[in-house]
Amino acid sequence: QVRLVESGGGLVQAGGSLRLSCVVTGHTGGRSTIAWFRQAPGQERAFVAADFRSGSSTHYADSVKGRFTISRDRAKSTIYLQMNSLKSEDTAVYYCAADNSIILSSLRLGKNYDYWGQGTQVTVSS
Repeated sequence: QVRLVESGGGLVQAGGSLRLSCVVTGHTGGRSTIAWFRQAPGQERAFVAADFRSGSSTHYADSVKGRFTISRDRAKSTIYLQMNSLKSEDTAVYYCAADNSIILSSLRLGKNYDYWGQGTQVTVSS
């Protein structure tokens, strides 16, 4: 059974930074893709960033490119999302997701991921 647990959310002022963590337990496969999505109130879930096939490549939404960085610590089975220069529009619940069979053209679609965490709230005050 694959389990994902996020942490690191909180309240931060605009321009500040947060680092989210997602601990992955269980067998995800040697070339799993792990991604971060977010959902703001009244909005649909949106892709944020992905680590494709265990570090083969990383991908970002245009809205966070240059501000957010996704990274993976294999020894700790943890994936991170470093968020800098936060804006009020970054306020959302952030989820990590994992899958073993994502293809590059579909990694931005949440419906393609089999495993999800419970989410962590990020609130950016202006």
